[in-house]
Amino acid sequence: MSETADKRLIVVGVLKGAHGVRGDVRVKSFTADPDAVFDFGPLLDETGKVILTPKSARPGKDHFIVRPKEQKQKEDWDAMRGTLLHVPRASLPDADEDEFYIEDLVGLDVYTGGSERAGRIRAVQDFGAGDLLDIDLVGGGSVFVPFTLADVPVVDLAARRVVVATLDEWLAREDEERPPEA
Repeated sequence: MSETADKRLIVVGVLKGAHGVRGDVRVKSFTADPDAVFDFGPLLDETGKVILTPKSARPGKDHFIVRPKEQKQKEDWDAMRGTLLHVPRASLPDADEDEFYIEDLVGLDVYTGGSERAGRIRAVQDFGAGDLLDIDLVGGGSVFVPFTLADVPVVDLAARRVVVATLDEWLAREDEERPPEA
């Protein structure tokens, strides 16, 4: 993994505000195993500043109630509601063989077969219907491609590239969805 990738911050949860008046805080986990959100050390904001160092956690309805090391008033925790909680990519365990973290796709080159590069993955989005690769195209513009085996048959992290079956179908759909220019 590159040094830049090691320093990247990965979102693992969100702060949901205070719990009661004794300094506890509510945290919603985004990790596959919800308890794992506490396995990676202190939870950081998007700049890398420590937001929350859990001393203990217990399950709530759809979140955890956390006793933090940091001492803040109820109003302070409530003001931070919605703050995304990050950990350094380097603190995550290695993925199993033939597995990867979705975040590792960002920055990979995109090819549509042959050896000519079509673009680069800007982000991986999920608007509720599954993951989409947000691809910046070489000639300008961008396109969303569903991240399915049929649409993205090759992911080669070692070569830092993915192969997309076709971009034509997805470019045509975006053209259809654009409003006519006035």
